[in-house]
Amino acid sequence: MTADDRTPSDSPNRNSTTAAVATDGAGDDRGYEPLLFLPNDLRDEFKEPFGPLETDAEILLESVDGPLVAVGDVVTDHFLRAGREPDVALVDERTKRREVDEEIRERVAAEPDLEAENPPAEISADAVRTLLEALALEEPTTVLVDGEEDLLALPAIVAAPEGASVVYGQPDEGMVHVRVSSERKSEMRALLERFEGDTERFWRLLER
Repeated sequence: MTADDRTPSDSPNRNSTTAAVATDGAGDDRGYEPLLFLPNDLRDEFKEPFGPLETDAEILLESVDGPLVAVGDVVTDHFLRAGREPDVALVDERTKRREVDEEIRERVAAEPDLEAENPPAEISADAVRTLLEALALEEPTTVLVDGEEDLLALPAIVAAPEGASVVYGQPDEGMVHVRVSSERKSEMRALLERFEGDTERFWRLLER
């Protein structure tokens, strides 16, 4: 997982449901709202993988026996080429601060099911809501993130059911497979509590 200092996109949120800034109420319009921010002193926590590393998608899939959440365009592409469409794919059309190849973009992000805005080094309210919506759907769902999807692996681990797999990319090393368990959820909760911002509202949104 990376936590870089990319400049947020200047483009407006592409989510068709976006209008005014939302509140926590059901049925409100959705749009970008700052929520959690990664502090500088926490960045080193992401240099070590949160689970075992694998470079072969087919081998990794042998240990997946529940819902699969893929975080990242290249990770998602590996699974698609291995014949397994993730139950939820979070993509942003970038890898290692560069745009992904057009071939990959066409496979993973040409026709997203949902869209959300989430600037680099943040976890936005819009991203949390959209993640929960995707997890609740009973069909494979691709979420196109305007900004950066990396940190969304953390709330995905907390929100996904036990037994699910959350897989994200570790640059130049491979794919990190996190099997969701109560212990893993607790670890991610503790990490998220160290973020700056409105943690109380974050948990209210994630756990409602």
